[in-house]
Amino acid sequence: MIRIPLLQRVLFREMALITGICLGALLCLILLGRLLQLRDLFLAQGVTVADLIRLFVYLSPLFLILLVPVSCMLGLFLTLLRMGADRELVSLRAGGLSFGALLPAPVMLSLICCGLTLWLSLAGISWGMDNFRRMVVELARHKTAVSVQPGVFNTSFPHLTVYARQADPGTGELRDIFARENSRPGAPATIVAPRGRIDSDPERGQIFVRLEDGRVYREEDGELSVAGFGRYLLSLDTTRLLGGFELKDKAPKEMSWQTLRGVFRGAFDHESLNFQRKVHIELHKRLALPAACLVLGLFALPLAFFFQGMKRQYGLVVALGAFFLYYVLLSAGMSLAEGGVLEPAVGLWLPNALFLAAALAGIRMAAEERGWNPAILKYFSRRGPRAGSSS
Repeated sequence: MIRIPLLQRVLFREMALITGICLGALLCLILLGRLLQLRDLFLAQGVTVADLIRLFVYLSPLFLILLVPVSCMLGLFLTLLRMGADRELVSLRAGGLSFGALLPAPVMLSLICCGLTLWLSLAGISWGMDNFRRMVVELARHKTAVSVQPGVFNTSFPHLTVYARQADPGTGELRDIFARENSRPGAPATIVAPRGRIDSDPERGQIFVRLEDGRVYREEDGELSVAGFGRYLLSLDTTRLLGGFELKDKAPKEMSWQTLRGVFRGAFDHESLNFQRKVHIELHKRLALPAACLVLGLFALPLAFFFQGMKRQYGLVVALGAFFLYYVLLSAGMSLAEGGVLEPAVGLWLPNALFLAAALAGIRMAAEERGWNPAILKYFSRRGPRAGSSS
């Protein structure tokens, strides 16, 4: 049985706790912001609290891939910053512990966060977005089935009027259907069918009425044409049903790892070159962000040593500023790669390389006890008014 030293257990527990708190707080803020963006969708569908929770769970992996690295960095930085402020680091160094003795727990936590982010990148994002799309489309399909009342002309959809003598809201089954379609100017179509069904395609984000064994009467240029069909699909505009929210085809950031690799290995033609470049960028992004957990975790260690004595609120600003710099470099690299200025590998991995170099240099300086104490820290480390001063 492997016995973990007490110091490593305590360090790991406190760092993991602060990391979890930061991750939960940031995720709640992001989801609340997303709730405001999708409020029209939720109001239009009349979703329950349970449905709302499920939708947010499905959206979470898309945000966690970016929040886990910053939370890991904050957890490590704030823990060591507090230990420095309480002079615990000084006590440990006075007791003969070197800087390297503090590394196992932070590195282990960074590797765990790296593994979690890697799983989210390879499987979690596609799982969440597929279920999110499926649930939204199912809610819209159910609302469509409820809105089509038997014996009533339904005009809820643009350029389409639907009538069914019998309608089952639970299954979406329709009987004796009459539909009037005006999507083509100057060529309206009248469709009749003995039976049909309201169905959906979550992959494409579409809802349609599937008609069977009917006829289409189309009037164009004063002539009437009649055509029979075995199956006919009436596509419905879901924008109004979803409160203005539009479900488009899957973007690269919503695809699974296998789908991204399959698309990237496809034929490179002129029309899809821009899309292929986006897929290439997304492939590198899915690997660069998990690696950022380890890179930013290592970067936080010397940063906390250099800023010993700084108040925690200012330390939080410093850590968030460092991550903001990383995110700016990452966003700039993605933009340049998307524009064809840089190769995706260079644009996506350059921030990791820069921060890793800074982290290794900082760790070496901290191990050699070459501290950095700029004058500004004297101002931020003040503990308040001096004793005996009047208010």
